[in-house]
Amino acid sequence: MAKSSKGSSDEQAAMAALSPFELKDELIKAAGGGAVERAANASMLNAGRGNPNFLATIPRHGFWQLGLFAMRESERSFAYMPEGVGGFPKREGLTERFELFLRENRGVPGIDFLGGAVSYVRDQLGLSAGDFLYEMCEGILASNYPVPDRMLKLSEIIVGQYLRREMIGKHPFVGEFDIFAVEGGTAAMTYIFNTMRENHLIKAGDTIALGMPIFTPYIEIPRLNDYQLNVVNLDADVKKNWQYSKKELDKLRDPKVKAFFLVNPSNPPSVKMDATSLEYIAEIVKERPDLILLTDDVYGTFADDFVSLFALAPKNTILVYSYSKYFGATGWRLGTIATHRDNVLDKLLAELPKDVKKELHHRYESITTEPDKLKFIDRLVADSRTVALNHTAGLSTPQQVQMVLFSLFSLMDTRDAYKNALKRLIRNRKQALYEEMGISFADDDPNQVDYYTILDMEFLGERMYGREFVDWLLTNTARPDLLFRLAREARVVLLPGLGFGTLHPSGRVSLANLNESDYRQIGRAIRKLTEEYVDRYNAASGKKLDKNKVL
Repeated sequence: MAKSSKGSSDEQAAMAALSPFELKDELIKAAGGGAVERAANASMLNAGRGNPNFLATIPRHGFWQLGLFAMRESERSFAYMPEGVGGFPKREGLTERFELFLRENRGVPGIDFLGGAVSYVRDQLGLSAGDFLYEMCEGILASNYPVPDRMLKLSEIIVGQYLRREMIGKHPFVGEFDIFAVEGGTAAMTYIFNTMRENHLIKAGDTIALGMPIFTPYIEIPRLNDYQLNVVNLDADVKKNWQYSKKELDKLRDPKVKAFFLVNPSNPPSVKMDATSLEYIAEIVKERPDLILLTDDVYGTFADDFVSLFALAPKNTILVYSYSKYFGATGWRLGTIATHRDNVLDKLLAELPKDVKKELHHRYESITTEPDKLKFIDRLVADSRTVALNHTAGLSTPQQVQMVLFSLFSLMDTRDAYKNALKRLIRNRKQALYEEMGISFADDDPNQVDYYTILDMEFLGERMYGREFVDWLLTNTARPDLLFRLAREARVVLLPGLGFGTLHPSGRVSLANLNESDYRQIGRAIRKLTEEYVDRYNAASGKKLDKNKVL
């Protein structure tokens, strides 16, 4: 028996409480995609997930060619054993053999990049080419534990240079920072929340602030029984191009707020925080020197002239960065956590009460003779392996090698050819989407990044058809109804913006994972659905709104 419309509506209302990433699976079912997304289902347009359909090819070619060279070096070490047994690379003569390998494979994709990478490491970074090659060969062979466990020595230097270029740029920066290589931004979040709790930097009943809207797990984790944190929302305003007012940022002045978590550029609006707001937060930090800041800057590499909060308030800020989106490497699970070597976290650890210090001394005494001096970032490493397995901590070495090659690819691309190509790609997709929706306003906000776009139903509806129409629509549609109708009738899947903390009903569109023609189709589907609601409103109210209006 077919379900009643009321039953269907009740089910959808219950689904509204789901995380947007869980609701996505229900929307895919509604679109006829089955319980899981299928690549073969070409007729369904899933703009819900942020996994890009582009990737960086040159550093990947370099990875595979480096692997071939490393294998040759391994087999050379045990050449007397033909049974498939290899050994560690030998340092002596390694650079000469590598030059021979490059000459023998001239013209093969990735070879020129590898040769340029070694030259860059030697000539621009002042590092030993032999030491670099050995670290890369041993790393790609995965023939040893990650040592140091936080990150391989030269890899940390190179990745540090990449973060300086992309996150700090020309902004003045004093001092050095440490890096922990982790399994993507999600692992970074997990480790940071856990170590802050284990070290009493946050505890049940404490208050943190979130820059809203924000990547959903930042909303969900504080609610868990593991943390039980109170949350203060700092709401960005769609009418102000998704920037934070000073009134919202002033909430950080409250001494009850222990930490502020921010995604910049934002997810889902995909807008970078403007310079005025960054400077305002830096001023608040002078008043609140104990305030912990975390900035998740995964989309910063898509922005024009990006500067991280880490650049303006480095001693108070934990920097999280993931390689997943920019290099099309979600499957690689590559991320970093960076902290300034002189940071508020270590100061707060030193100021903990004696009984708490005693507890933490016992927690870490098995891994160091001076547990009280263990830095926060090294506690992250230990806690990531429940302390007792600290000796096997660290990101897998082939992952670190690919991270290094991605970093060098960017550092060597002085004209930003790759970056500019990606910007053109996603911005053309956004233009195609909005044109078909009938929205042709100029996209001249320099803070727009456009990896996602948020379709704010209330804001856009009011601009196009007036407040009365929006009030009617909100009264006569259930919260997820528009998304389910798009899925069922047009086979278009978007994510609900409310799950990310938007104040108005909205849908998140990823501009990264479909082709330009697909976004035109999505725009037409949204336009068709909107026109139907305008017809229904006109019939119910006796009004005569122009459903063909272009904004």
